[in-house]
Amino acid sequence: MKKVLILLATIFQLSVLMLFTSCVDEEEYADNNSGNFEALWKVMDEHYCFFDEKQKELGVDWNEIHSRYAKQVVGANTEQLFEVFTKMIGELKDGHVNLYSGFDTGRNWSWKENYPSNFSDTLYNKYMGTDYRIASGIYYRILDDNIGYMRFPSFNADPGNGNLDDVLYYFIACRSLIIDIRNNGGGMLTVAEKLASRFTNEELLVGYMQHKSGKGHNDFSEREKQTLKPSSNIRWQKQVFLLTNRGVFSAANEFVKYMKECPNVTVIGDHTGGGAGMPFSSELPNGWGVRFSACPMFDKDGVSTESGIDPDIYCSLTDEDILRGVDTIIEKARSLTK
Repeated sequence: MKKVLILLATIFQLSVLMLFTSCVDEEEYADNNSGNFEALWKVMDEHYCFFDEKQKELGVDWNEIHSRYAKQVVGANTEQLFEVFTKMIGELKDGHVNLYSGFDTGRNWSWKENYPSNFSDTLYNKYMGTDYRIASGIYYRILDDNIGYMRFPSFNADPGNGNLDDVLYYFIACRSLIIDIRNNGGGMLTVAEKLASRFTNEELLVGYMQHKSGKGHNDFSEREKQTLKPSSNIRWQKQVFLLTNRGVFSAANEFVKYMKECPNVTVIGDHTGGGAGMPFSSELPNGWGVRFSACPMFDKDGVSTESGIDPDIYCSLTDEDILRGVDTIIEKARSLTK
């Protein structure tokens, strides 16, 4: 037996920038093809949190996967081994499941690649023009019908409360506000919480979270409540239209979950990409890293958001729309402004 350092992390900082580390007893595996395979399969078998969900949706049988892929590692060279491992974990179709080596990152992005993008850089540039403002990862301007428009391509940058105050104050005379998070692959959950807190005047129940409590596939703690508290800074009181597509994932997916519970908010666009599991990281004997979902999260009705969240109003962007120079998703929000 040996001690293996395992990093248990929230979705890129839950409430503060920190990592929780603990020493866990794990079997010692040889640094060869079979040893690395068994180490990867075992750590996921004991800690991955969506096996039941993936079995129901995709027919995933983790034991059958072991039998099928164990044969493929025999005689494989380094790059072939990486490919086999990537295909194995790709069976879960989970964007939070990744394999890291010095030469590549194994991933499955079918949650967004198999669907229309519903976003166009060309149209975005047309709507934004050249006189837009930028503040700590926020791109914003007032459209010509006096509607505020904010673009958040990522939650990796943490805007200060002063930044958000300045941006919202800039929109003070606007009729409504459009928040565009299409293709936002996530980042820090604290950013999602900080931004969502500007759109409620009371504390809201937004969902639940569980933690793995044992090695069995169904060993979980009791569900813990997730609440959203109103900001003590400037809060927006008018209509809000949140634009989504399949590229919305992880912390951005959580943001949609929070905003669905806020008053005056309408979500427009496509089903989000999902990614509702807080990631867990470990290391194989050969030094490759593996990350996967370990703590499931749910909406306020107890429904898993791993596979994404429906908009309030479905709206798509077609090739014809792009040729016409019209972003129909933005225009839908503008048309609903009272």
